Amino acid sequence: MAEEYSAFDQAQREFDKVADMMELDPSFRAVLREPSRALLVNVPVRMDDGSIKTYPGYRVQHNTACGPAKGGVRYALDVNLDEVKALSMWMTWKCSLAGIPYGGGKGGIEVDVHDLSNMELERLSRRYFSEIQAIIGPNKDIPAPDMNTDGQVMAWFMDSYSMNTGHTTLGVVTGKPLSLGGSEGRHEATGRGVAISALNAMKKKEIDPKGATVVVQGFGNVGYWAAVILHEAGCRIIGLSDYYGGIYNADGLNPADAKERAMCEEDSVCNLLPGKKISNDELLALECDVLCPCALQNQLTKENAVNVKTKIISEGANGPTTLEADQIFNDKGILVIPDFLANAGGVIVSYFEWVQGLQFFFWDEDEVNKKLAQLMNRNMDRVYDLAVEKKISMRDAAYWFAIDRVAKATKWRGIYP
Repeated sequence: MAEEYSAFDQAQREFDKVADMMELDPSFRAVLREPSRALLVNVPVRMDDGSIKTYPGYRVQHNTACGPAKGGVRYALDVNLDEVKALSMWMTWKCSLAGIPYGGGKGGIEVDVHDLSNMELERLSRRYFSEIQAIIGPNKDIPAPDMNTDGQVMAWFMDSYSMNTGHTTLGVVTGKPLSLGGSEGRHEATGRGVAISALNAMKKKEIDPKGATVVVQGFGNVGYWAAVILHEAGCRIIGLSDYYGGIYNADGLNPADAKERAMCEEDSVCNLLPGKKISNDELLALECDVLCPCALQNQLTKENAVNVKTKIISEGANGPTTLEADQIFNDKGILVIPDFLANAGGVIVSYFEWVQGLQFFFWDEDEVNKKLAQLMNRNMDRVYDLAVEKKISMRDAAYWFAIDRVAKATKWRGIYP
């Protein structure tokens, strides 16, 4: 039976693997293996019936050597300290690799939002943010949306912080509505980054995007925009899937024809788009030039990796590929663009939003998209070149770049006092 690891154990294993390859100084290794701060809070909420319920909440800051902590807040029943620690560590590497001046943070509340009314959700959000405010601020830690949180929750966060400090502070969170200092292009940024990465890889593999075949697993926000942008670039989308199943059409699908993304089975791509209905396993095994897993973690495993017939994998989801599957793909010569490189578009445009909010000066969508493409392509080129130079996988090369930058920042800053 395979040994099971917690999320934080897995994050540390990934770090240790590349730290060994880099021969990282043991002193810095000890610092970077653990979060610098973890705050546990008890969040009391007055319910609509007058009773009071309490919910466990967390905010973890893994590392701030490169700048303020950055990372989302998720609301889910399975949120726990171990998971939040792992996510904050992964955010450190994602921000470092993206080349933006942030460290990694993450937060969450153990709650089922479907059990709450809108007023209860607002009271929960405001109380949680007030509880963690001691370590939050536009120059300390900047939260963002994540699972089951959105622009409305960020608006409540921003307003709570502003009321507590006595002045409006746009830069305290990102992912806000446009009318409250949000950024143009933020909604589609993660999917756009997945598409930009895939197009960059096609160029390296000498694949003409015009007519290149693409399969996208997961048709939520990330998968939808990745498919739309690749379709606009001339790619032929031959396979799509959502929670309710998959669809295959060798002649190509127009993802924009399924704008209503599956909130129920009737809205599934299986019913909105023409083609043959297929299973998830069949979708992942379709022969194609590019596969974009944009659904859940651990979708590509050692069991199904041998059936994957693609040249490029651009990971839109977090952790869609297991370590064993990643090795199989590397052995097969499949170019895998790891999640924290391919799906960094969201945090990059969040950085743009933060910069705009600090200046109270906002850019149009074309400028946001242009700057995003410049950063994504630069980071992709650097990781690819290092992978070729060191004869290592793209994932290992991405970790190498990310860890090296944080280790150097830690070295230059020193240990205080």
